[in-house]
Amino acid sequence: MLLGSLQFFLLLLIAESLRPGYSVSLNYISDLGVGPEPSRTLFNATLIVFGLSGLIASYLFWKTLGRNAMVLTLVISSVGTIGVGLFPENTGDPHAVFALMGFLFGALTAIISYKVVRQPYSWFGVVLGLISLASLFVFIGGTYLGLGPGGMERLVLYPSLLWYVGFGGYLLRPEEKHEDRPDP
Repeated sequence: MLLGSLQFFLLLLIAESLRPGYSVSLNYISDLGVGPEPSRTLFNATLIVFGLSGLIASYLFWKTLGRNAMVLTLVISSVGTIGVGLFPENTGDPHAVFALMGFLFGALTAIISYKVVRQPYSWFGVVLGLISLASLFVFIGGTYLGLGPGGMERLVLYPSLLWYVGFGGYLLRPEEKHEDRPDP
């Protein structure tokens, strides 16, 4: 999750920088997927890799946690993310459905993660997920809070993306030692 989200964030920034005339305020994020090369291929590919990393993480969580809501929401979000990369915004409805899946279930995954992580980090997932979820509903309603459509869409994406990075880092922490368990 850490590598997938970091590569997505960095390549998103690079794709934005390579696209002539692109505005993070005025342009939707998905405008990068239909723009000129190399930003188009870079953006669509990074979405697919990000989604695949989520599917891999889902499988690993399923093996360790079993069936639970977080695994399911992560799978749906990951499929949505891959779908956005495969169906750019000029495909219309397929793109919109996959984008909604990615945004909505990405936020829900962050919220639901409180059940599998310890405090205080569990509350970061809840807060970031709620920010993303609230921003999604405001964005869908056509209100951009002075940020422009691209800025508002980033307010939907970035909190969930921060959660992915943080959660991936959380999972890399060393195992805690227990008094009743001897050191290997």
